[in-house]
Amino acid sequence: MNKIKTHKSAEKRFSFTKTGKIKYMRQNRRHQVHLKDTKRIRHLKKGAYISEANADAIKKLMPYS
Repeated sequence: MNKIKTHKSAEKRFSFTKTGKIKYMRQNRRHQVHLKDTKRIRHLKKGAYISEANADAIKKLMPYS
């Protein structure tokens, strides 16, 4: 059988923790940062975890991770 290719954009955006959770960095941090509130920027700096509802879809995109 053929191998399943890894979805390259998903590989760049998500990473797996040792316990199997999927970690990602939040969006809206690149442009026009001076227009955003300081509290919002501080919140966006922290990473986050994908919810369990979406975790299966990400795991299908990255079969060998």
